[in-house]
Amino acid sequence: MGAKGKIALGVVVSVVVIGAVSANSGDGDGGSANGKGSSASAGRESGKKGQDDAGSDGDAKNDTKAGKAAGSGKKAAFQGDGDFQVGTDVQPGTYRTTGNADALCYWERSKDASGEMDSILANDNVSGTSYVTILKSDKLFKSSGCEDWEAVDAKASGTPATLIKGDGGMHRVGADIAPGTYRSTGNTDDLCYWERTKDSSHSMESIIANNNVSGSAVVTIAAGDAYFKTSGCADWKKTG
Repeated sequence: MGAKGKIALGVVVSVVVIGAVSANSGDGDGGSANGKGSSASAGRESGKKGQDDAGSDGDAKNDTKAGKAAGSGKKAAFQGDGDFQVGTDVQPGTYRTTGNADALCYWERSKDASGEMDSILANDNVSGTSYVTILKSDKLFKSSGCEDWEAVDAKASGTPATLIKGDGGMHRVGADIAPGTYRSTGNTDDLCYWERTKDSSHSMESIIANNNVSGSAVVTIAAGDAYFKTSGCADWKKTG
């Protein structure tokens, strides 16, 4: 996946490859770009296209706020709306936004401020939580309709959950969620998308594995994974 296109009113759309499992790869410190239905580069419906350690929800109180990681409740690094010049308005690093609903939060890493499709390095429409790593080489970071962004302490630990909200967004492995095998049932029409990544750059190379699912889904999140992303799925429960 990973193709991005611009439509009228600046809506950036991504091509979602349904059913294909995206290949492994990459390095970096950021999230996922695309592959099989990857959300990084998904289209935002209203004009623009669409991280410490927090987590997810489920249905047990304990497990519902997955990853109540140490260090949550930090002061916002920058707002959830605006264009930010990297190195001036926002420093390179990893950031997190939480509490976003209905994929109305859109963010974008760009190599310049031209506003053209080719300037986009990575982007995403977000429901729930999102982590993104802004690199020194990035020139502009755009955020629209998102909750405020917090800086992420890479060494912060947390209390990993074993029940994950199916539309909760990105979860940091070892801080927000525990590694292991998870199962999600009751998914319909390939609308459930999951992704394991090695970082939060949201590049194609950061994707370890992903899938679009109908019916039951089972995935093993490895201790070496950096993040797990889930969108449009029924809740995930750890089974092993």
